[in-house]
Amino acid sequence: QVQLVESGGGLVQAGGSLRLSCEASGRTFSMYIMGWFRQPPGKERELVGAINWSGTITRYADSVKGRFTISRDNAKKTVSLQMNSLKPEDTALYYCAADRSTFVRVEESAYDYWGQGTQVTVSS
Repeated sequence: QVQLVESGGGLVQAGGSLRLSCEASGRTFSMYIMGWFRQPPGKERELVGAINWSGTITRYADSVKGRFTISRDNAKKTVSLQMNSLKPEDTALYYCAADRSTFVRVEESAYDYWGQGTQVTVSS
């Protein structure tokens, strides 16, 4: 089992940057596919980005490609989301999630463990 704790959210102006971090507990962090999801106000949760165990395979939502970068450090048991050129529509509660499978999946239902979320608000 793994526990996830997100940090790094906050209020930023449009065009600015934020870096979210997710710290995991447990001895098998490197075996998990890791993902970042977000849930805008009044909308369903959606995948932002996901990364495989070695960091060699990533997938992103079309809306964030070229602006967001997901990365991981297995030694530190962390996964990060660098968010650049932020837009008001990026405002959401951002969640870190872990999937026990061996390949990157985008479906919310595929992920087994979730953090509590960190709020990102982008002002215009």
